[in-house]
Amino acid sequence: MAMGPLWATLSARVCLWYHQCAGVASALPGAFQVMNSLPATSRMQKISVLLFLAWVGFLFYAGIALFTSGFLLTRLELTNHSSCQEPPGPGSLPWGSQGKPGACWMASRFSRVVLVLIDALRFDFAQPQRSHGPGEPPVSLPFLGKLDYLQRILEIQPHHARLYQSKADPPTTTMQRLKALTTGSLPTFIDAGSNFASYAIVEDNLIKQLASAGRRVVFMGDDTWKDLFPGVFSQAFFFPSFNVRDLHTVDNGILEHLYPTMDSSEWDMLIAHFLGVDHCGHKHGPHHPEMAKKLSQMDQVIQGLVERLENDTLLVVIGDHGMTMTGDHGGDSELEISAALFLYSPTALFPSALPQEPEIVPQINLVPTLALLLGLPIPFGNIGEVMVELFSVVEDPQPHSSALAQASALHLNAQQVSRFLHTYSAAAQDLQIKELHRLQNLFSKASADYQRLLQSPQGAEAALQTVITELQQFLRGVRAMCIESWARFSLVRMAGGAALMAAACFLCLLVSQWVTYPGFYFCPLLLTPMAYGLAGAIVCAGLLTATGLKPDPVVLGAMAAVGSLLPFLWKAWAGWGSKRPPAALLPIPGPVLLFLLIRFAAFFSDSFVVAEARATPFLLGSFILLLVAQLHWEGKLLPPKLLTIPRFCLSASTGPPRHNGTHALGLGVGLLLCIRLAGLFHRCPEETPACHSSPWLSPLASMVGGRAKNLWYGACVGALVALLVAVRLWLRRYSNLKSPEPSVLFVRWGLPLMVLGTAAYWALASGADEAPPRLRALVAGASVVLPRAVAGLAASGLMLLLWRPVTVLVKATTGAPRTRTVLTPFSGPPTSRADLDYVVPQIYRHMQEEFRGRLERTKSQGPLTVAAYQLGSVYSAAMVTALTLLAFPLLLLHAERISLVFLLLFLQSFLLLHLLAAGISITTPGKYISQPWFIQGQ
Repeated sequence: MAMGPLWATLSARVCLWYHQCAGVASALPGAFQVMNSLPATSRMQKISVLLFLAWVGFLFYAGIALFTSGFLLTRLELTNHSSCQEPPGPGSLPWGSQGKPGACWMASRFSRVVLVLIDALRFDFAQPQRSHGPGEPPVSLPFLGKLDYLQRILEIQPHHARLYQSKADPPTTTMQRLKALTTGSLPTFIDAGSNFASYAIVEDNLIKQLASAGRRVVFMGDDTWKDLFPGVFSQAFFFPSFNVRDLHTVDNGILEHLYPTMDSSEWDMLIAHFLGVDHCGHKHGPHHPEMAKKLSQMDQVIQGLVERLENDTLLVVIGDHGMTMTGDHGGDSELEISAALFLYSPTALFPSALPQEPEIVPQINLVPTLALLLGLPIPFGNIGEVMVELFSVVEDPQPHSSALAQASALHLNAQQVSRFLHTYSAAAQDLQIKELHRLQNLFSKASADYQRLLQSPQGAEAALQTVITELQQFLRGVRAMCIESWARFSLVRMAGGAALMAAACFLCLLVSQWVTYPGFYFCPLLLTPMAYGLAGAIVCAGLLTATGLKPDPVVLGAMAAVGSLLPFLWKAWAGWGSKRPPAALLPIPGPVLLFLLIRFAAFFSDSFVVAEARATPFLLGSFILLLVAQLHWEGKLLPPKLLTIPRFCLSASTGPPRHNGTHALGLGVGLLLCIRLAGLFHRCPEETPACHSSPWLSPLASMVGGRAKNLWYGACVGALVALLVAVRLWLRRYSNLKSPEPSVLFVRWGLPLMVLGTAAYWALASGADEAPPRLRALVAGASVVLPRAVAGLAASGLMLLLWRPVTVLVKATTGAPRTRTVLTPFSGPPTSRADLDYVVPQIYRHMQEEFRGRLERTKSQGPLTVAAYQLGSVYSAAMVTALTLLAFPLLLLHAERISLVFLLLFLQSFLLLHLLAAGISITTPGKYISQPWFIQGQ
């Protein structure tokens, strides 16, 4: 129910009391007796309330910290570095490097390398157009067959080039993939949050090894590398990467410097990080014609590089991750972790012919492979496996030479990984001990067999293959163990943290009810529990220290929280809770509580989480039907008796009923319709590959047809206008727009400006590629300024709302109107039921003061009338305004058509609160007017 009709009726009853009293002076003190009898709050009470709030904040912080320590796992980053002076294990230099001048762990095969990183180069982007079967036409997808030169190289020079399908480890965000591609380690989930706040890599990595060896590393492209490797590059050309709607700035900047740098020969490793493909996926999706253009541009880049390569140079073209069907990435779906890897050398590199299907390799395998091919030490923390095919001898004069070279590379790799495991397990205890011992035994056996074969390599081809298999089993087992250990959740900590947060929420609910009873004080209840919690934490820390274990601050904080929470609940329940009925402690309507409990329980079921897009609308629809049925069972759908009370202090008249059955049924049908329409905008989770996400979630820029794009743009702008009109009409209906306060003035003029700025930004973003070349700079600048202006307006409106949140217009008339705006400030912690809802009592108190101050002066002029406007939305106006202001920055972060979803969300909220209020009757217990919390918050 809306607040306006409800509070209009309440105001009418107040006026009725006034007319029924024998005299104004004698009537008002009785009418406001409860309102005016609020005790003064002492300083100790304020301190106790603040102390309680700080303690509740500590409970929530302890619960969140305990949960995240079990969910967002991290691994220890070692700062050890590999060097040529310290071989990874005992023994002489491997076969092939003995007697070579300047040989490190293994003699270098290439002097220079060109690393071309095409962001989000999914594996199938490098595939040609293929038909499903004989006689069937080829599949027509915009991104297939665009890397045509790459396919020709594979067919013409099969011994010089290879295409691999590299598998990236989640999370598939750019910064985490760059760390993995340079260190050879695995990212952890906690690192995903720092994708836009990069910091320098402290672990040993390939870039630092090149710099330590005196190699010149030149970089051009994504400026993320600047934060990861500060001061390492001999020459760098960084370009901003955050604007995902810009497809060309970074790529064009690279092309401006790429070929001149290659021709200068003043480099040993050249890195070019292109972003156009990734940005095109974010803006248009992979199936847009713009993606075909970008891939064709990358194909020309590869052709230009191949034509300039010298014999001692290796070309590596790789994608750091893939992308979904909508162009996003970050998860672990097959399309997101599948990336292309292309290797080419002007000299023969592969002894065997091109395989029918590309080999699948983990992405981190590139790190040890490049390190040994360049004659560098493998980074200390690498757990990748060398790609043995690249260490074969193409023109093999002896049958065992290739096998021995591969075994030597694998043995070096295995020694380095074994050294890392030994160092890491001594510093951290998160690896599986039993599996660690098994792998170490496997490595010891394989190493002994390898050393024995070095003594007599002649005629030992079968034994070499056995050693190669054993070493590969060791390396792959280590990677599997690390993935399981570093991505293993601690269910005990997660459950403990969730339970602690739930207990803190329950505590807040109980205290919110107990505080309304006279005589309830925080201070006596807080001191003893807090002392118990602090003492328990100190005792546990002492016991852990005495036993030689390292105290975990997160666990100690959780124990202190539990130790203080349990005594508080026990003491409070013994003193207050046992004297009250349990129903009074949960002032929530039965259907609402049932819906919340079912929704909460659904999170503990995988099937409900996966099918959340279908389960949640079903629960909400069932909840609405249950509300309507409850109204019918309680007789609320039948026409009630007409209220015969005067409204707004006017003469008594027969007004319409507050609600009827048709009204409530209409609310329920409207809600069900909104839920059904909202189901059209759904995004499928990664766990349901058979599901298809709604095409309406893609940005307008991904649409090809101009007419359809214009129609959708009009619908999106219409949703914005409808949202603005609905909010203004709602505020005008309950007289909020009459107030001269700054926040109300902002609603009048600021919100239309925000709608205009958002609509203009959408127009520029959806048609930026179609703008004339001479206007593209202006469009790019406006695309940055407009969102910032809208966000600035939203922040200004929120600040005004925080400054003057609740305004009520009071008119006192004795012939000539007098208008005054009342701001009701916070008067201290609540000490009674009247204080709990402190805003309205203070408004009535102010009205009482208006009466008292002018009664003597106006007796001869007739009765004094005091009217208060905006009482109907004294709470809800500020909330609705704040939610509307917050909606605009959120809209700018999503695709344009999400505005339709926001409109449906607001409609559902209003309809649901109206339906909840339909069953609330107006009651006046004694002289105090009571309202449930969910009506106050409308």
